[in-house]
Amino acid sequence: MSGADVSVVQLEAYRNAPEAWTPPQLAVIVPSYNERDNVALLYEKVATALKDLPFEFIVVDDNSPDGTAEVVKQMAREHQNVRCIHRIGRRGLSSAVVEGISASAAPYFAVIDADLQHDEAILPQMLEKAIAGDHIVVGTRYSSGGQVGEGLSKTREAGSKLATRLSGLLTGKALSDPMSGFFLMPRSVFDEVAPALSSEGFKILLDIIVSAGRARARQGKDLRIGEVPYTFRPRHAGESKMSPLVVVQFLGLIVSKLTGGLLPTSFLLFGLVGGFGVIVHMGVLWLAHERANLDFVWAQTLAVVVAMTFNYIVNNELTYANKKLKGFRFWTGLLTFYAVCSIGALANVSVASWIYAFDGQFYVAGLLGVLMSVVFNYSVTRVFTWR
Repeated sequence: MSGADVSVVQLEAYRNAPEAWTPPQLAVIVPSYNERDNVALLYEKVATALKDLPFEFIVVDDNSPDGTAEVVKQMAREHQNVRCIHRIGRRGLSSAVVEGISASAAPYFAVIDADLQHDEAILPQMLEKAIAGDHIVVGTRYSSGGQVGEGLSKTREAGSKLATRLSGLLTGKALSDPMSGFFLMPRSVFDEVAPALSSEGFKILLDIIVSAGRARARQGKDLRIGEVPYTFRPRHAGESKMSPLVVVQFLGLIVSKLTGGLLPTSFLLFGLVGGFGVIVHMGVLWLAHERANLDFVWAQTLAVVVAMTFNYIVNNELTYANKKLKGFRFWTGLLTFYAVCSIGALANVSVASWIYAFDGQFYVAGLLGVLMSVVFNYSVTRVFTWR
């Protein structure tokens, strides 16, 4: 029998096989980046914890260079409830979680990290509380019975507790661990707030709590949040994703939510970078004009170019980390950044020169020239540079 004949026979066998599929009751969403040594073990542990409960295991991988997606795709050939969403050109934990949830039709979903620090054994308890009526069930490290264990350093634990207090001011609820990345909820509640969620940053639970709380308050309803304690474990393999970038993006999310989403997190970060860019701009202007005795127009022009370069590099690392330009695209991105911002820069130099000629105060002229181009630069570079 030829290889083609074998394929036909196998295809007919699949077509004639009895229906064995059971709709999942729970979708377990696993955002991942460089977690190839963790995902298979996590699946085994989740399967053990959930026993006979029908579930699907959805790994949303941001094109990990370590081949995480390939590992998950091989798992999917062995387990019919494993799925891989392989994202190319898109990055970010919050957007990965939203995409994973949206890809499932299960009535309940849980979000769990791939690094095995969350205790999958409490998933059945979390699901029971959601079925009983809780809108969001959080795996907590800080309530009675919960422990940080060896999963956090003293510095990270202190930072987590500070972030918890800041989150309490925003949510208005006494939650023990709103910074947890381990939670479970009904799909119906998520669907109510999905359009209002930010695709930026790493703290999706806080975003969901704030958005769902406000949405239900407008309907005169309460948001019921349950908690299940667990012990936070050390990372099994790989490196932690915690960095200063995560902290800055978290603070940006806090401010964005305080403004009711009027100021997007990316704009706040762009503005923060711009603030440091002002310092760079004024420093270069002072050195060039006051120390090097350059004509003000040339000194202002030099300061604009240096500040633009500074802003591009830092925004590429911070504001648009999920769209970070690398290699050849870094340089083409820099050129488009220059080109797009040149309109604002020309206006900057022209207005600043006019004010300087009128007032004679170089720092006032330079500052006003910078401020007028900030909003323009944000709006246009978002479209043309970091598409």
